[in-house]
Amino acid sequence: MTDIASPLPVLTPAIPSPGRPGRITRLWRKTSLGMKICLSSFAGVILLALFAPWIAPYDPNAQALLSRLLPPVGFAGANPAHPLGTDQLGRDLLSRTLYGLRLTLGIALIGSFISLILGTVLGTIAGYIRGRIGAVIMGAVDVQIAVPFTLIALLVIALLGNSLPVLICVIGLTGWESYTRIVRAQVLTVSRLPFIEAAIAAGAPRGRILVRNVLPNIASPIVVVWTMTFSALILTESSLSFLGLGVQPPTATLGSMVGLGRDFLASTPWIAIVPSLAIMLVSLQVLLIGDWLRDALDVRLK
Repeated sequence: MTDIASPLPVLTPAIPSPGRPGRITRLWRKTSLGMKICLSSFAGVILLALFAPWIAPYDPNAQALLSRLLPPVGFAGANPAHPLGTDQLGRDLLSRTLYGLRLTLGIALIGSFISLILGTVLGTIAGYIRGRIGAVIMGAVDVQIAVPFTLIALLVIALLGNSLPVLICVIGLTGWESYTRIVRAQVLTVSRLPFIEAAIAAGAPRGRILVRNVLPNIASPIVVVWTMTFSALILTESSLSFLGLGVQPPTATLGSMVGLGRDFLASTPWIAIVPSLAIMLVSLQVLLIGDWLRDALDVRLK
């Protein structure tokens, strides 16, 4: 009896099919040219702030009285060694702006995350658990809205001092009520949807429902509020430093630089204009990115 060998399978090389682009790649392709420029420039601002100690040409606190009040390059009497000019003590404005940008963004970033976490947790509790706990939380929100923030900042700084950790905590308490109100409204809306009621009827734990069903569906408004709060906190830190309640000299922040330059607006306006332009640029970029993220995360626009 002869064994007939079975034919061996023919192995053909697999032809790689064009891979489906990832979500980030598709989002980038759909982004307009203007928004791509905005995102790229904001990334550049972040890199300048992160690498300020290596990029800045001078020590931001080094004084050179013989070089005081030099104008920026392009004006009569400018010195190319100081492209943005110098202040009343001869300190290089480019170096101080880079270091000030680093500290201002850091304070606003930490403060915005404090507001985000605090407001989201309280808003979720007020919207999902409701009852007396929700009423107490919303009462605290009303008190926060009714009392001017400057008064709260003055009280806290008078009691605890104006150190950097205190300033971050004060700024972190700014804007949490906005998160709480919006998150509560979104949770009240989402918790009435059929898939949430089905999860409750199936006996899913509350924590699982909140993490896996509720929070992902309210991410879009939270991101938009965060960008607006981040921009507002940059202005808040600048305002407090302008009033002398923020980071104390000689440490540079954008707001303190504007405050120190206000006495020289008539004669040497660039001392205040340079940090003011930096504040305006960063705030505008963050707001535009917030609008872009809102449209990108909104499923109704897809």
